[in-house]
Amino acid sequence: MSRFCRFGGGNLVVLIASLVGLSGFLYPFLLPALTQGEETRARAGDAPYLLAIVTVLCLIAIVVEFDRDNRGTGSASKTVALLGSLVAIDASLRLVPTFLGASPIFILIALTGFVFGPAFGFQMGALTLLVSAFLTGGIGPWLPYQMLGAGWVGLTAGWLPHPAVHRHRLLLIAAFGAIWGVLFGFLLNLWFWPVTAPGVGADVGLYWQPGLGFIETVRRYASFYLITSLVYDLFRAAGNLVLTLLLAGPILSLLERFRARFTWEPWTEFEPPPEPVDSPTRA
Repeated sequence: MSRFCRFGGGNLVVLIASLVGLSGFLYPFLLPALTQGEETRARAGDAPYLLAIVTVLCLIAIVVEFDRDNRGTGSASKTVALLGSLVAIDASLRLVPTFLGASPIFILIALTGFVFGPAFGFQMGALTLLVSAFLTGGIGPWLPYQMLGAGWVGLTAGWLPHPAVHRHRLLLIAAFGAIWGVLFGFLLNLWFWPVTAPGVGADVGLYWQPGLGFIETVRRYASFYLITSLVYDLFRAAGNLVLTLLLAGPILSLLERFRARFTWEPWTEFEPPPEPVDSPTRA
C-alpha cells in the first residue's frame, strides 16, 4: 500500500480539522434554540476563527507528514514541493471563466486525492481554495467553508477503490465528481442559510427560525436548497462529469507516474548472505 494511504499523524490532523469544520456547518441544526440575532452575530464572527483553525491544521498536517517522511523514505521535501506545485496550478485555474458553477479546479483535487490518498487530498483541496481566494479577491466569511468543502472532495477521493483498468478509474472519478458537484453546493449553502432572510415577517417555510426542531430544520433546508440551488449545482455536476471525461485521462497517468517515483526507498548496498559452512564428510 502506498505510504500516502497509511493512517498516520497527518490523517489524524485532517480528521480533527474535518470534525471542527463539520460542527461549523451543522450547528444551525444542533442548536435550534438560538435567537436570530445571536445566530447572525455568531455566523459573522466565527468565520475568521474557523479559517485560522483549518489553515493551521492543514499546515500541521504538512509538518507531520514532513517529519514522518524524514524518518521514513527521506522524500519529505519532494512531497511538499509536489503539494505546493499542484496547489499553485489548481489555484490559477480559478481564474478560468466558469459556466454556472462548472469549474476545472475540482478535477485536479479529486485526481490528487485519488492518487495520493485522503490526507494529501484534503490538504490539496483546502489550500487550493485558500490560495485562489487571494488570487481572485474571494476572501470573506465563506472562505473557510469553501476550504472545507474542497478539502472533503480530496479526502473522499482518497477513499475510492482503484480498479485495475484505466478507463474504469476514469469513469469512477467522473461519477464521483458529478456527485460532489451537487454535494458541494448543498454543503456550502449551510454557511449562509440561517441568515438568508433576517427580519422576514411572513413564514414561507424555507428559512431558519429560532426554536425550530431538528426535523423541521432539515425539511426547511431541503426545500430551500431544491428551490434556490439545485439547478445551478446540476450544471456544476455536469461540468465536473464532462471535464473529467475529457481531461482527466492524461492527468491521472501523470500523477500515477509521480506517485511511483515518490515511493522509492533509499538505496542500500546489497550484502550477500554468508556462505554455509561445509559439514565434515565421513571418511
